[in-house]
Amino acid sequence: MELAIIQNKVFTLRGYKIMLDFDLAEMYEVETKVLKQAVRRNLDRFPDDFMFELTQKEAENLRSQIVTSSRGGARYLPFAFTEQGVAMLSSVLKSKKALAVNISIMRAFVMIRQHYLDSEELKIRIGKLEDEMHLKFDDIHQALNYLLNPPTPERNSIGF
Repeated sequence: MELAIIQNKVFTLRGYKIMLDFDLAEMYEVETKVLKQAVRRNLDRFPDDFMFELTQKEAENLRSQIVTSSRGGARYLPFAFTEQGVAMLSSVLKSKKALAVNISIMRAFVMIRQHYLDSEELKIRIGKLEDEMHLKFDDIHQALNYLLNPPTPERNSIGF
């Protein structure tokens, strides 16, 4: 499974990077209903930081964000799985396909995390450069002001 495809199905919600049940079901090649049943049978394996059900408002916001239909008027709100929840799915869905997909998804999460860390490091480096340049431009600005408006020394009058 291509990592780019998986990365496009990862969203940020409630401060977590998540994947939705219908996207996971599609990747595992099972019906969403089957995936949700397997999860419900093993709810003790999925604490709130592994999996949670979206609120109506969150579902509407995500639906508009990913520009999909209402999935034929789905009656149930989707489950959102965090990285740990996706890993736990491999113990619930025990097929070889589920194992292979889980490995790909874990690699995608690692790549996303690395990209985020790289971008944070870049932000820090840019911030330092901006601070350094700000100091240098202040010095240049003072020097130009001095050249354009040199101070006139006070002179004592000579003579009468």
